[in-house]
Amino acid sequence: MLEKERELKLWESYHSKGDYQAREKLIEAYAPLVKYVSGRLALFLPPTVEADDLFGYGALGLIQAIDRFDPSRGVKFTTFALARIRGAILDGIRQGDWLPRSLRQKERQLREVQQDLANKLGRFPTEEETAAELDMTLEDFRQLLHELSQTTFLSLDDFFPESAGPGETNPASHIPAPQTWEPSHLLSQKEMKDLVAQAIDKLGEKERLVVSLYYYDGFTRKEIAEILGVSESRVSQLHTKAILRLRGYLGSKKGDLQG
Repeated sequence: MLEKERELKLWESYHSKGDYQAREKLIEAYAPLVKYVSGRLALFLPPTVEADDLFGYGALGLIQAIDRFDPSRGVKFTTFALARIRGAILDGIRQGDWLPRSLRQKERQLREVQQDLANKLGRFPTEEETAAELDMTLEDFRQLLHELSQTTFLSLDDFFPESAGPGETNPASHIPAPQTWEPSHLLSQKEMKDLVAQAIDKLGEKERLVVSLYYYDGFTRKEIAEILGVSESRVSQLHTKAILRLRGYLGSKKGDLQG
């Protein structure tokens, strides 16, 4: 990254004087952010999604961030850029329309069934209970989780406006506060953080471990598999199930945040 003084001079040269050489230097200096974000998102995406495509989408997001960033607002550029880069990558993926409608429907049905069971039981259901509710064998249910983990993008980061950056851990703890935010908005962000913490506490032990090791400690899927003594495919299943449960739980609590 750039030294603070040199970075400020580049921003001033570009935004005040229209110096496109300064712009190119900023793009080059912050390109590692694109590699970081695209690499993290690629962990739970299917192999049909090309890494080069993710980097390309992210590079466009970086350029947009540089063009739109206002240093005078007191927000760190890395914070601003990470959101733009990630958003550009997700937009590119969604526009590609690579998610089969049938699996999208299955994902929605599974999330609804899990939340209905959670409401009835007062806790998140086990795999066996969910499989029975879906009239599936446990083997078929785990195969469904495998299909979803290979075909859908599911991320805890979806619950927050920003992702943690390189060298930062828990995405839930990194909620930037631009000067333009109202106190009521900041309150809703704190409430969301609290809800996510509550939801994570309700997960099964292995699901909590997967979420913690991946999002809080930065381990890869392969490393998590070695720690838990399971296959990488099983880690993907646990991750998918955890995120579906979190989405269902937070979706049911959305009204609480909205008053």
